[in-house]
Amino acid sequence: MVAGGLARAAGHAIYALTIDYNQRHRIELDSAVRVAAMLGAERHVVMPLDLTRFGGSALTDDSISVPKNGVAPGIPVTYVPARNTIFLSLALGWAEAVGARDIFIGVNALDYSGYPDCRPGFISAFEAMAAQATAAGDGGGTFTIHTPLITMTKAQIASEAARLKLDVSQTWSCYDPPANGKPCGACDSCRLRAKGFDEAGLIDTLLR
Repeated sequence: MVAGGLARAAGHAIYALTIDYNQRHRIELDSAVRVAAMLGAERHVVMPLDLTRFGGSALTDDSISVPKNGVAPGIPVTYVPARNTIFLSLALGWAEAVGARDIFIGVNALDYSGYPDCRPGFISAFEAMAAQATAAGDGGGTFTIHTPLITMTKAQIASEAARLKLDVSQTWSCYDPPANGKPCGACDSCRLRAKGFDEAGLIDTLLR
């Protein structure tokens, strides 16, 4: 949401892309619809792509449990193999089709769970690849992968949401929501979100 809010504030028209990869936390798909509407997206595409056919992650394989013991070092089992590479490839295809050259993604490389596809080196490599892999690039065009949150702490991201007057109650972070539809409060994503709001001195209105 915050990456989209910053894109809108910079004057970009928003074309929102959500990937329905049959993830465990499917409630985030409803959230994505609300956020796209809040940002005034010109169009919002929800694209089905069943990554449970591959598995390999606690988010795509029900036989792998989502960790609830705190954020540990290393790459956790909630890492979905090559997910951001897949997502950015789809975003690149759509961007070229509609004539857009700016792609925003909300990856974060500081206060994060250790995912390799959230790091600056990956983003730079993908941007270089985009110039080689597209007709637009072949014609001398360039694509910019914007990562406005990549060096922010979760507290800074929460503060940006407040500054942009974005309704965080419409967002979703939890990896493993229980049947009551509320965040579990114990997975890595819930812990990092709570830590960010606490350090920013803000109330997470999702939990009200």
